[in-house]
Amino acid sequence: MSEPNAPCIPLSLPANWDPDAHMPARETEYGRFHESRAAARLAYQLVENGAPEDLALAERVLEATLACQERRPGANHHGNFYWMAEDEVVEDLNAVEFCLHSLIPMMIRFDDRLSPEMADRVREAIRLGLEEIRRLDVLVAYTNICVLDVLNSSLGGEYLGDAAIAERGYRKLVDWMALTDRAGHPQEYNSPTYTMVTIRALAGLAAMVRDENTRIRARTMAARMGLSAGLHMHRGTGRWAGPHSRAYQPTVVCDTPPEAETYRQWLADGTLPNWLEGVLERAPLPMTVEETAGAFQDFVLSTYHAPSFALGVTSKATGGQANACIVHYARPGAERPGVLYTRYLLNDKWLGDTYHATDRTKSRNLIDEGEFIGAQNGPRAICLYAPGRLSGCSSAKGTLIWTRHDLVDEIWVGDRRVETLPVEVGPEDVVVVTSGSAHIAVRPLAVTDLHMGAPRRLVERQGDLVLELYNYQGPEKRFWELGWPGAFYQGRPQCGFYLEVAERDAYPDGRALGRAVAAGALTEHT
Repeated sequence: MSEPNAPCIPLSLPANWDPDAHMPARETEYGRFHESRAAARLAYQLVENGAPEDLALAERVLEATLACQERRPGANHHGNFYWMAEDEVVEDLNAVEFCLHSLIPMMIRFDDRLSPEMADRVREAIRLGLEEIRRLDVLVAYTNICVLDVLNSSLGGEYLGDAAIAERGYRKLVDWMALTDRAGHPQEYNSPTYTMVTIRALAGLAAMVRDENTRIRARTMAARMGLSAGLHMHRGTGRWAGPHSRAYQPTVVCDTPPEAETYRQWLADGTLPNWLEGVLERAPLPMTVEETAGAFQDFVLSTYHAPSFALGVTSKATGGQANACIVHYARPGAERPGVLYTRYLLNDKWLGDTYHATDRTKSRNLIDEGEFIGAQNGPRAICLYAPGRLSGCSSAKGTLIWTRHDLVDEIWVGDRRVETLPVEVGPEDVVVVTSGSAHIAVRPLAVTDLHMGAPRRLVERQGDLVLELYNYQGPEKRFWELGWPGAFYQGRPQCGFYLEVAERDAYPDGRALGRAVAAGALTEHT
């Protein structure tokens, strides 16, 4: 039961509000779409604000949201939601979790602010959604969706008075905690996008669940996740540093607000305990953070923090959205810090070539198509890529990508200062890029040539600086000798590099760092 409404100002509607659809709109290169989860979230905000105008509008927004629920008898995902109002079938199965994440807390807190008819309809939608969640029974390794399942089932079961649903949520939290304890970190490790979802869900569960044991567990795991996140907040850039399991391109290249701001807000509003402030503000530098995200799989992620930069590397890759090697570095005077990230790419793909079906756009991901092994020692790392299964391609290459070529101050290839691109890179050349407060040196290691002098070069692509290390460039072909099992198997091609990052004031220029790296002893066994 909510408190009586105090006089208040109606909520300001979002800039993308569509009054005809009574939902927020999303514009992409494929048209205009309306997300069910965005509408559910707006309905919660309107009801929470509670002005008479808000409550009247909330009923219309809820009408539009509930119209997105699959209610046709016999439908495979009865009770789930269309991701977009324009959809005709349920495809993204996570929609039910995100919609109920708003609807259930809204009803727990404010169901008496809705008309009796609408309140009954929302309760029925929640019941059907929870039945779908039970049938789906998401794997506990899918971290953010598993924790949303826990939140929705625990709170929804309590709200509906259904002990079986609530108990299922309580048990799932125990199972997820056991997997995380065994692994050392959630399987969806260090994700700037999805760890935020997980922390918010755990904090919401701790604040609202009636079951005391579940409340204690949720509070404990929110703090545990917050500790890891705090250890990855880089003070020099304000960014969530280190390698991670998944993130979308705007987050990877720092087009989103600094994550440290969100972390401070969590400390202020009680999402995280205030003792974590010391982790954020007073951790000693330089500092290396090492964690496992699969101790039983020999999976390690490490992050080195220096005052002006952070370098993170994983021991192995975990999927196409992962960032296995990534550097964040300060660019004083620039709107955003610089980022160096890596990808293995086939057929010269680039951002804008891969369609993201859920979000109806090609601007969300630059998918890594390689397999990766890495080792890190402070500001230094050895990184090895190999292509995945090559059924056929016209190019295969490792890439190192520096954001905003126009903000790069110096480029050195060996002892040559580079002023124009493209430029070829010799097999013995050390490449040094100086930008902002950091020098970044790259020494290519063995790069298997699959066709008559595959190039190594620095180029500009869509405004970014890219070092391309090709294993193959040529006519479309299949590689019989790379197929395993296969009669002609010759082993895996390599595409490796040594990486070293230094503070800008540690060397007089990039050439000096390049010479120091070139003078180092290198032994390779291929």
